[in-house]
Amino acid sequence: MGKSQIDLFSLFNQVSKTLKTNQPELNKADSYNNDHGDHMVEIFEVIKQAMQEKKSADPADQLEYAAALLRRKSQSGSAKIYAKGLSQASKQFTGQEINMGNIMPLLQTILGGSAKTAPKSTSAASGAGDLLGSLLTGMAGGKTSEASQGLDLADLLGAGMSYMQAKQSGKGDMEALVGALVGGSQMGSSPHRAQSSELVANTILQGLSAMIGK
Repeated sequence: MGKSQIDLFSLFNQVSKTLKTNQPELNKADSYNNDHGDHMVEIFEVIKQAMQEKKSADPADQLEYAAALLRRKSQSGSAKIYAKGLSQASKQFTGQEINMGNIMPLLQTILGGSAKTAPKSTSAASGAGDLLGSLLTGMAGGKTSEASQGLDLADLLGAGMSYMQAKQSGKGDMEALVGALVGGSQMGSSPHRAQSSELVANTILQGLSAMIGK
């Protein structure tokens, strides 16, 4: 698929369907209010709506509109994390397309990770970004993606270490990659949020893998 722009609406639509299917389990996992599944379904319905309404806009505008719409329509703690992540991602990807070369830092930022709006990365960070970015394409037998821009070197190395530790514990490629993305994010800070984040990340990565395989 190379550098072709990714359809964010299609990806978030898949996430919305996955969360609806798993809504009861996510509610049950929330030992505090038993409504985390409800909140997650609401969050991604709003994000999906935003992506559909702004389908012809630039990715940065889509992401910022989704953040604004989410702030207006949902007041849960998880919604605030996603709204902040979407807004940060919008700034990070201003003037850029979303493609296989930069989807990983986008996903990390949306989940409340520490991907930054920094200038172009150093050569070392670029090398680490290329390593992480190639994991997904490698799983689908595709070509190695170009290095991601705007990720902090420490973030990349931390995600890489998490991935390697997960692999050493016997996890598969996709499971290890999802764990690396979620582990260092705000949404990974509590068990029920980590569970929903793994569903979000896994659905997006599976969708991307299918795109690469075409």
